[in-house]
Amino acid sequence: MQLHQSSWPEIEGYLKRSNGIIVPIGSTEQHGPNGLLGTDAICPEVIAKQAGDDSGILIGPTFNVGSAQHHLGFSGTITLRPSTMIAAMYDWASSLIRHGFERIYWFNGHGGNIAPINSAFAEIYSEYSFQRAGSNRRPVKLFLRNWWELPGVGDLCREIFPVGEGSHATASEVSVTYYAYPDAVKNVEMTPKIAPTGSIRDADDYRRQFPDGRIGSDPSQATPEKGERIVKAAKKALVRDFEAFMQAS
Repeated sequence: MQLHQSSWPEIEGYLKRSNGIIVPIGSTEQHGPNGLLGTDAICPEVIAKQAGDDSGILIGPTFNVGSAQHHLGFSGTITLRPSTMIAAMYDWASSLIRHGFERIYWFNGHGGNIAPINSAFAEIYSEYSFQRAGSNRRPVKLFLRNWWELPGVGDLCREIFPVGEGSHATASEVSVTYYAYPDAVKNVEMTPKIAPTGSIRDADDYRRQFPDGRIGSDPSQATPEKGERIVKAAKKALVRDFEAFMQAS
């Protein structure tokens, strides 16, 4: 069930049976010479949509611009300052909470989002703590899950790509986007075939060290068929993970 494709009475009806929602969250940033700029938003979005279609879980609109300042050396990247992202997440959550959502599962596709997401959680929890004098009960429960950390999904990605998976512009994430958008498949020769690895600081440092945008990866291995395998496993794991979140105290 998709929030954007629902009417307000349908959302009211959903809230009578569940107070939980999944919100895909990602980024708009370069993903090497053959990866789509929307990769980190597309991956959680396509997995969540299929999970919602199969289970009836409500899927919110994708928060598709995140914290990606270190990718600004590459054309097309769009980023939020951490403080802006935290404020936007606060407003998204506050809107949902006002309607009666009490459990918000943020389904993430970008490693650079992890710190601001957790900071946003702290802001939201602290605000409600100050408003509820004398009570330690939280009116909302927030949860962060990176899609590649769903149970079994990381193992599957390493099984499919035992060499050259890497840490950015990975073969697995590019495969998921190619499955979602097969007309966007790009055949690019990688030089070197597997990119070097290392740490980065700012946008200029990133572009200098990793001129084609990859880190440790060979995404030329990506195919729609491999992406389909990953999505099928991930959507089942997401439903189970969300259900466990909803049942937890």
